[in-house]
Amino acid sequence: MDSLSNNKFNNPSIGEVTTPQMVKEIANFVDEKPLDFYSLIIGTDSQAKAVDGKKEVDFVTAIVIHRQGKGGRYFWHKDKMFREISLKEKIWHETITSITVAQELVPLIREVISPTKYDLEIHIDVGPIGPTREMIKEVVGMVNGSGFKAKTKPESWGASKVADKYT
Repeated sequence: MDSLSNNKFNNPSIGEVTTPQMVKEIANFVDEKPLDFYSLIIGTDSQAKAVDGKKEVDFVTAIVIHRQGKGGRYFWHKDKMFREISLKEKIWHETITSITVAQELVPLIREVISPTKYDLEIHIDVGPIGPTREMIKEVVGMVNGSGFKAKTKPESWGASKVADKYT
């Protein structure tokens, strides 16, 4: 993903927004119930396909603000890669994309929401069942080593459900 400042995000209720508009929408959502606690979730999922005989991979990053036990809002952005890649490379790219988005987004969020109001989670689309199980330690290590909390399947719904919906 390019720098956040160059990207547009989509929201099912309000359509396409810029990064500053998304940050404002997240802050407004938190301001509606300022005594509640929130989770800020970033997750990326991908889907490989062939289009007109050419290999293409869609990477979708979801940003979710979840009012714990009381709903949430989400935004998503899609990027494309035009070549065939291995499962390992896909998972690495998904994880690195989520970390990069978090590194750019957190300072913007902290300007408008106190870090005491939310936990930040990076949701990784790997789990103990299936071909990604061997990658769990390395991608969780990447996320934790970057200073973020990692969640994997079945708790990584930001990637495996929200982002996956748009791949």
